Amino acid sequence: MCVADRSVISPMKALILAGGAGTRLRPITHTSAKQLVPVANKPILFYGIEAMVSAGITEIGVIVGDTRAEVMAALGDGSQWGAQITFIPQDAPLGLAHCVLIARDFLGDDDFVMYLGDNLLEQDLGAFVRAFESARASSEPPTAQILLKQVPDPHRFGIAELDANGNVVHLVEKPADPPTDLALVGVYLFDRTINTAVREIKPSGRGELEITDAIQWLVDQGHRVRCELLTGWWIDTGKLTPLLEANRLLLEVIEPRIDGDVDSESSVDGRVVVEAGAVVRNSTLRGPLVIGANAIITDSFIGPYSAIGNGCEVVHSEIEHSVIMERSRIIDIPRLEDSLIGKEAEVVRSGRKPRALRLMIGDHCQIDTE
Repeated sequence: MCVADRSVISPMKALILAGGAGTRLRPITHTSAKQLVPVANKPILFYGIEAMVSAGITEIGVIVGDTRAEVMAALGDGSQWGAQITFIPQDAPLGLAHCVLIARDFLGDDDFVMYLGDNLLEQDLGAFVRAFESARASSEPPTAQILLKQVPDPHRFGIAELDANGNVVHLVEKPADPPTDLALVGVYLFDRTINTAVREIKPSGRGELEITDAIQWLVDQGHRVRCELLTGWWIDTGKLTPLLEANRLLLEVIEPRIDGDVDSESSVDGRVVVEAGAVVRNSTLRGPLVIGANAIITDSFIGPYSAIGNGCEVVHSEIEHSVIMERSRIIDIPRLEDSLIGKEAEVVRSGRKPRALRLMIGDHCQIDTE
C-alpha cells in the first residue's frame, strides 16, 4: 500500500456548529441562541472556542442558523480570543454532515476539528489533536478520529463498534437495539477525505445527512477511523437538568476571587467569585458560585452552584443551584432552586409567602408569586 508523506502535517482548522434552534430549552431559546446560554456566567459556545485556541487552532468556521445575528454579534471576528472566525450560514438544520458539505470553501484541503457548540466536556482537546497528528504520521494514517463515551442509554446517540485494535468498524445513529454502549461525543477530527464522504451519502429517514453515515462511508471504503475513549464528563446542554449539571461541574473548579464590594456584614464561604462592580450587602455567599459584574445582592443568601449574571439584582431572597441570566431581578423570594431565569426577567413576591420555586422562564418575563 502506498503511504502519503506525513512529515509535514496539514494545517488544522475548526468547524463549530452553532446553528441549532434549541427547542428543548424553550422558552429561553425563543429569544436567545442556545449556544449563548451562560454556564458559570460564560456562554456555552465560548468554552468551545477557548478549547480550540488552547489547542493551537485559530482558524475557526462557525455554522450559524436562525440565531445567526446574535451569535455573530457575540463572537465578532474572533480577535478577543486571538482567533479568526468565519461565519457559514445554514438555512435549515439538515444534519451534521451537511455542515461539512456547506463549509467546503472554508475547509479547503485542511485537516479540521468538528465540534458541537452546545456540548461541554472534560477533555484536553490539545492532546486529542496531537494524538491524531501523530497517528497521521504513521504507516497507517487515519482519515478520521472520533471521541467515544460509555453511556447508560445508547439508543439516544450515534453508537460505534470497534475491532480488536480499537478502530471503528461500524456506526449506527440512535439504534433501537444498540450493539454497544459507546456513544459518539460531539468532537470529531477529519482529513479532507470527509469532503468526499459527505457528497456520497444520502439523507437518512429523518431527512438529514448524518455524520455517522459519512464516517461509515470512510470505513466501507477501507479508510482507518481511529477512536479515543473519554473518561471525564460530557454534557449535552440542550435541556434544563444537564445545563444545571454543567453549571455545577464548572463552578466546582473556579478559582476564588473577590473583585467586587462585599461589606463586613456579609459572609463568604468556599469557592466564590465576585466580579468587579458587584455589590454585596448583608448577605451570605456559600460557594461554589459566581456573582457577575455590577450585580447587586442585598439581604440574601446565594447558595452553592449558583451563577448570578451581570447586572442582576437579588433582594431578600435565597437562591441555590440556579442560573440567573444578566440584568434579571429576584425580589423577596424565600427560595429559588434548580432554576434557569432568562435575561432581564423579574421574579417577585407581592403576596403570601410561596414554597420553594423551581422555574425556567424566558427573557423579559415577569413572574409575581401572589
